[in-house]
Amino acid sequence: MKLKKILTAFLALSVACTSLAACSSPADNGASAGNTSSGAAGGNVSLNFYYPVSVGGPLTKIIDQLCADFTKEHPNIKVNPVYTGSYADTRTKVQTGLKSGTGPDVAIMFSTDLFSLLDMNAIVDIDTVAKNDSKEDTKKLIDDFYPGFLLNTQAQGKTWGIPFQRSTIVLYYNKDAFKEAGLDPEKAPSTWDELMADAKKLQKPGRAGIEIPSTGYAYWMLQTFTLQQNGKNLMNSDGDEVYFNSPEAVKGLTFWKSLADSGVMPKGTIQWATTPTDFVQQKTAMMYHTTGNLTNVKNQAKFNFGVAMLPKNETFGSPTGGGNFYIFKDKPEANQQAAWEFVKWMASPERIAQWSIDTGYVAP
Repeated sequence: MKLKKILTAFLALSVACTSLAACSSPADNGASAGNTSSGAAGGNVSLNFYYPVSVGGPLTKIIDQLCADFTKEHPNIKVNPVYTGSYADTRTKVQTGLKSGTGPDVAIMFSTDLFSLLDMNAIVDIDTVAKNDSKEDTKKLIDDFYPGFLLNTQAQGKTWGIPFQRSTIVLYYNKDAFKEAGLDPEKAPSTWDELMADAKKLQKPGRAGIEIPSTGYAYWMLQTFTLQQNGKNLMNSDGDEVYFNSPEAVKGLTFWKSLADSGVMPKGTIQWATTPTDFVQQKTAMMYHTTGNLTNVKNQAKFNFGVAMLPKNETFGSPTGGGNFYIFKDKPEANQQAAWEFVKWMASPERIAQWSIDTGYVAP
C-alpha cells in the first residue's frame, strides 16, 4: 500500500500461497472468545476481533494498542481484541463460534482459510461491505496491494479478504560464524550448491550448518524448493489440484533430504518453534524462517547476522504466507460496516508501515 519499496527484495518473485505456523502462546487479553457482539443503541457498535500471532514476542501488545487507537479515533466503535492462539487454533475457534452463533465480527485467519470459509458461507465479500464507499476508493485500496498477496483473497470473481500480517521465508545467517569459517560475511549463499558448500564449512560439533523446519508447515518449506525451479508451485490457482509428485517437487525434496544426509542439517524432526531459538543460541549457523521473526531475532541475537533471499536452483522464489482480514456474514449490518472501517484503518499505509517495522512482517 504505497509501501511497495519495503522489503521489495524479498518479494520480487514471491508466489502467494500457504501460511505460517504459530509458536507463541501469550495469555488471552480481554474479551472472552465466547462473547457475542451487536450494534448498541445510539449508533455504538462493539466488535469482537480474533487474531493469531505466528511468532514469539510481545506482538499482542501491539495489536491491543492499535485497537485502542482505533477506538479513540472512532468512539462509536469498540474493538475487543481476542488473542486466539495459533492460526490453527484460530480456525478452530472461529468454526466453533460460527456453529454456536458466538463467532467474531472480524478475524485475521490464514490466507488459505478462504476456501473453507467460502464452503461454510461464513464471510461477506469486500464489495458488499464497501457499498457505502465509492467504487474508485475501493478499487484503489485493493489495487495498492501486491498482486501476489491478493491471489489468495480472491475467488468466484470477488475479493473476500484484505491482506495483513503477511510474510515470506528468508535465509537468516550468522555473519560471525561465516567469518570464523573463512566465508565472506557479506555474501550469503545464492544457489543450492553454494548453500551446501557453505553449510559444510559452517557445521561443527554443537552447531549445525543449517536448519530448515520440518514440522507443522513442512509443505511451505517444500514449496520454496519447487518454486526455485522455474516457479513451479505445489498446487493450481484454484486449490483443487496438487503437484506433490511433480519432477520439481521430487527434486526439491531430494535436495532438502541431502542436507541431512550430508550431516550439515540435523536428521529427524526440526521444530518450527525452536529453530529461531537454535539460531540465536548459535546451535545453527543458518536457518530458513519467516520474516515475521526478524524483530525477535534482532532482539535476541548476540552476534552479527544477515537476512537474504533464499538460494535458488534455476530461479529465485519464496512463497508468501500469513493472514487476511475476514468479515463475517452472520452479524448485523452495522457490525459489518464497523468492521470494514476497522479493517480499512488497520490496512492504511501508516499502520502497515509501523506494523512491518515493529514485527518484521512484510508490508503487503
